[in-house]
Amino acid sequence: MGSEARSSSDIRVRHLVRAVVADLAPDELPLVDGLFHLDDAAAVRRLTGRRQRREPLGFGMGEIAVLVTPVVWPTLDQAGRRLADAALDRTAKGATAVLRRLLRRDQAPVTVPPLTREQLVEVRRLVLETAAQRGLPAGRAAEVADTVVARLALAEPDTPDPGRPDRAPQD
Repeated sequence: MGSEARSSSDIRVRHLVRAVVADLAPDELPLVDGLFHLDDAAAVRRLTGRRQRREPLGFGMGEIAVLVTPVVWPTLDQAGRRLADAALDRTAKGATAVLRRLLRRDQAPVTVPPLTREQLVEVRRLVLETAAQRGLPAGRAAEVADTVVARLALAEPDTPDPGRPDRAPQD
């Protein structure tokens, strides 16, 4: 969610991703932490293979297909952006995009506000769908989806270090 409509109870997608990965696949934390220096859009491009220019991952896409990170980050990014789009009317969204281009400002981190029960169900469905597309076994996909929903339901608002807002949190 952009800073324009960000509330104090929103949680950065990147911090949710790191928490889920720490729970389910701690061996992937170096990948997540390595993506923290990028903005959310660039991180998602690297994880999904949708890149605007050559941005090598350092390993092949076949190796990334079974990881948790490329399931969780793009799904939560998509959910956060959908919620942000729903919160802003088209006029405000268009004006914000034009101003950002004129001022050449980086995009604000994608965030997720507190979700309703129905929204949590939708996020779970999206995680399961993405996991199936990425080739995760059904049991592992359900585990990932349940962990994502639990983290979203119990999440505390972000309180990032003001000096380094995109720094990977320490465990």
